[in-house]
Amino acid sequence: MSNEITKMEEDKRQHLEFIQNVITRMNANSFQIKGLAITLVTALMAIYASTTNVTFIFVGILPLLLFWFLDSYFLQQERKFRGIYNDVTGLKEKISVRPYEMPIHKYTKELDKQFSYWNVFFSPTIKWLYLSVIIILVFIGIFLTYKDCLFN
Repeated sequence: MSNEITKMEEDKRQHLEFIQNVITRMNANSFQIKGLAITLVTALMAIYASTTNVTFIFVGILPLLLFWFLDSYFLQQERKFRGIYNDVTGLKEKISVRPYEMPIHKYTKELDKQFSYWNVFFSPTIKWLYLSVIIILVFIGIFLTYKDCLFN
């Protein structure tokens, strides 16, 4: 009996380790997306500086929106795996999870609003980063477009 309990505990520990590895990977993906987004905006602003073509400022908005959507996807997946982790550990038992099972499809907005894509999209952790950069680009673009009218 003791050997069976030890085996179950070892399976649970290894299952939690697998889940934690996925969470870490999703977090790393999200971090890299943020880095790519900022790098792209910086590159487009450098191109503007060398060409003085304001279009390059506005062009940065579309990729930023795409990165925002992609980052939200990875954050949503991370939250779902955190839900699995919490259920496996017994911290919150919303869904019964068998050993080595990763049923992310069961973690929906009906279960908890934190798993909703749009809840993640507008979460403070990423909303303010992308929204502030987009607003700054719009203001810079408008300012640079109409600077002659403003200073004459």
